[in-house]
Amino acid sequence: MCPRPIRDSDWPNVAALEADAYAGSSLAEGRAVLESRGRAAPATCFVLDLDGRVAGYVLALPYPMFQYPDLARAERPAVPSRNLHLHDMVVARDQRGRGRGSGLLNHLTRTAGTAGYDHISLVAVEGKATFWASRGFLAHQGVAVPPDYGDNAVYMSRALTGVRISGATKADRFPCPVP
Repeated sequence: MCPRPIRDSDWPNVAALEADAYAGSSLAEGRAVLESRGRAAPATCFVLDLDGRVAGYVLALPYPMFQYPDLARAERPAVPSRNLHLHDMVVARDQRGRGRGSGLLNHLTRTAGTAGYDHISLVAVEGKATFWASRGFLAHQGVAVPPDYGDNAVYMSRALTGVRISGATKADRFPCPVP
């Protein structure tokens, strides 16, 4: 299991994972918008490669604190920021419950820390604020999230300073070279 940069040939699989994860909701953005986000910040967007199969992905982009992508628009070039916004993280249904999401989050946290980011932010959707809170993210109730993100969407963030990455080490969790 290896997180790696997204290749052009991965986008159909990324789009399929997104469509499956958000089926029946207004959260699916579609391939063109997903690609625009990945191209805006290729160093912090990657897929989970499981024996040659794309089994998950992470799209994270630099965004000023308390701001987030517009779901209806393609991404513009990345804006310099010390905050990395975790826009989307999806793990294939058949791979959930195996620590894959934690592994992806740990990889993203290491990547963000190495790149000099101070915070990781996200918008918790579909009632997942408790999930993210258990991973150290704090809710910012005063930040208004547009209706496109759903009724229960909550803006959250966590500081990277002093963050202890849970679980196994990178070498244990991802035995392959990680760029």
